[in-house]
Amino acid sequence: MNSLKGLPVGESLEEITLPPVARIDLIKYAGASGDYNPIHTIDEEAEKAGLPGVIAHGMWTMGNLAKLFTPYYEEAFMENYAIRFKGMVFIDDVITLHARLEDDSEEKMSFEVNAENQDGRAVITGTVVLKKI
Repeated sequence: MNSLKGLPVGESLEEITLPPVARIDLIKYAGASGDYNPIHTIDEEAEKAGLPGVIAHGMWTMGNLAKLFTPYYEEAFMENYAIRFKGMVFIDDVITLHARLEDDSEEKMSFEVNAENQDGRAVITGTVVLKKI
């Protein structure tokens, strides 16, 4: 879909599947965000913390979820973005991003959003409210 206009309630935006999570993505994100917690970049540190391996920053996943709305920046902007972290994202996971229109009014559109891993398990769920321009 090239436009939000005419999107019926209950319909979804085109899903986005990210490339497999790479350690370098998390290293770059650590530098950009200032979150240098080693559980996100160093296997031994993640294992010391009781994890099976390096996990992605939750905010890295959340930031990627916003890509669903990038094609529509001329039509609307994010007024509210609320999520819940539901599961961990590991190196080599393939994350698919989804958004379904739940409500459409004169001024706003409300979407249910989620990100799931290659096994179909949710790693993030939430809502995004767009304010129409």
